[in-house]
Amino acid sequence: MIRGALIISTLLLAGCDTVPLEQPPTRAHIADSALPPVKQFGAPQPVPPQRSNRDIARDFLDLHFKLEGGSSLPILTRFEQPITLRVTGSPTKTLNSDLSRLLSRLQNEAGIRVTRVTSGDAHITIESVSSAEIRRALPRAACFVVPNVGSLSEYRRNKRRAKTNWSQLRERTRLAIFIPNDVSPQEVRDCMHEELAQAIGPLNDLYRLPDSVFNDDNVHTVLTGFDMTILRATYAPELQTGMSRDEVAARLPSILRRINPKGGSHASRPLKETPREWVNAVEAAIGPNASTEVRKRAATQATAIARQQGWKDHRRSFSHFILGRMVQRSAPGLAQKHFKTAMSYLGNAPSTQLHRAHISARMAAYEISRGNGRAAQTLLRPAIPTAAKFESASLLSTLMLLQAEALALTGDIEEARAVRLDSLGWARYGFGSDWAVRARMNDIAALRPNTMAGG
Repeated sequence: MIRGALIISTLLLAGCDTVPLEQPPTRAHIADSALPPVKQFGAPQPVPPQRSNRDIARDFLDLHFKLEGGSSLPILTRFEQPITLRVTGSPTKTLNSDLSRLLSRLQNEAGIRVTRVTSGDAHITIESVSSAEIRRALPRAACFVVPNVGSLSEYRRNKRRAKTNWSQLRERTRLAIFIPNDVSPQEVRDCMHEELAQAIGPLNDLYRLPDSVFNDDNVHTVLTGFDMTILRATYAPELQTGMSRDEVAARLPSILRRINPKGGSHASRPLKETPREWVNAVEAAIGPNASTEVRKRAATQATAIARQQGWKDHRRSFSHFILGRMVQRSAPGLAQKHFKTAMSYLGNAPSTQLHRAHISARMAAYEISRGNGRAAQTLLRPAIPTAAKFESASLLSTLMLLQAEALALTGDIEEARAVRLDSLGWARYGFGSDWAVRARMNDIAALRPNTMAGG
């Protein structure tokens, strides 16, 4: 898994991606020294998987025995010895606390104990380096994990050798995760979740999964209840490194009955496979190295393919969501129609709560820009606790800042101030630097027409 190539941005809202960074004249300036401390999330609230064990077994097999490019893996691999982990490089202030929280979750929710060591060799090394160093190694990556190395320098020396090729992996003994130390606390945490999950678990990503970090849409960025179920099954005593797909498939039903008994009561509703042409269109639409027109055409193509496939799930929703983003600045009314269509394919399932919150942010921004404070609040009320439950500080702070503008539009000035102030600690975790927090505030404040002094 290479995080960074296909990130969904929640930051660029309707028509405000070119707003200057200066404080709007009607907004009281908040000095750096007045910014509240960084907030961090409390007890995790994972949502258990909401589908049948039969479908989860299919997901497990495709996650473990396929790679993103389409090739197959002949055997299951996992760590067969107690796992140790060390952190090297120059870690950020929040890395250690977020890592400790993640390791605790892995033990409590997946039954996987990963022990930190401070010196000597470890099975997994997390090296904290600059984004520039990571890009020199892999130009499109924000962070990544590699087998059979212990440092970025060792990876560079072995980059084109079989030992660092996931398709050649036959046992897991030593891996390295490379994480940037000059990004927001949330990006550091998200990288740890995604890359450590791959280091110990599945190697593939599947767009058909609505509730997983093992999905290149990057809607989920911390390990979910489904992910923990997959990881717990990976380390079930009935399995071991070297087993074939058929051997694992024969054991999975009893494993899943034991670790996920509620999955036996859900009816099987398998989603169709995701065709490569849709994946290619999506990657072109949300990738970083294409013009706006090229990306817009790719998003239109993805939407057309989703319609031709007859999908009525989160993938069709995602197609309309990215197309709405493409046209949001030039045709905000059309974008709003795409967002409404995207929302219609998500239903009310717990597995799509976070998808709905992302779309609600876009739709609420449009309503605020038109002066419809009450309509925006209706969209934001369910989205805010959802963002908190799924631990997305960037989305949470964005939603709260939007709520502050919606409240101001309806005359609730004091409440707007309180919500805006409360959002800043989350913004500092989600966006990092003080200037980035102020820029986010400015962008959202600029949405509201006829901004009133003191709001």
